[in-house]
Amino acid sequence: MNVRIEEQWKQVLSDEFDKDYFKNLVAYLHREKDSGALIYPPGPLIFNAFSLTPFNDVKVVILGQDPYHNPGQAHGLSFSVPDGVALPPSLRNIYKEIESDLKISMKGRNGNLTGWARQGVFLLNAILTVRAYNAASHSKIGWTNFTDSVIRILSERKSGLVFMLWGNFARSKKALIDSSRHLVLEAAHPSPLAGGAFFGCRHFSQCNSYLLSNGLSPIEWSL
Repeated sequence: MNVRIEEQWKQVLSDEFDKDYFKNLVAYLHREKDSGALIYPPGPLIFNAFSLTPFNDVKVVILGQDPYHNPGQAHGLSFSVPDGVALPPSLRNIYKEIESDLKISMKGRNGNLTGWARQGVFLLNAILTVRAYNAASHSKIGWTNFTDSVIRILSERKSGLVFMLWGNFARSKKALIDSSRHLVLEAAHPSPLAGGAFFGCRHFSQCNSYLLSNGLSPIEWSL
């Protein structure tokens, strides 16, 4: 599947890759591929969030749940879509909140969040793969064991991170995070299905204020 992972993360997560659950997960994905199933994102992009935001560079964690399952959307970053793909509804609402919170224009901005990732925003989905057209189809194959460990390791080995947990699923991960060492921001999911409850959370200004108070550069959310 031509899977790659960035070297810092490879070292930090080396113990996880040796565990039985991860070996079983890899075997499952190979069986899926051998059966002719179409898996998103493509193999080289499964760990795209890790590749674009090395462990030492992480400043902010935005946790998603499941990759997009329609063609051309998933590229390994939570909430993000590649250039040329229409904005998903949740991301459109995220942009609206950024505009309201920071008084900046997101008009004309595409849905590719690579610019955030390169500034230290770790765009992690709890589940890293999905079968085409079948939402949450890989939710029980072991990915959450892996990403729970990622969150726990970030919490234990770093300090001064900002975790943005949107919706009940993401908020359930709060128990993995030491809130005495990090800023944990919780809100409703940005999906329109949440009825606008996400609006007014002001997570983006709170994030930047916290980073500045810790001597770190703020995120330029318009990039």
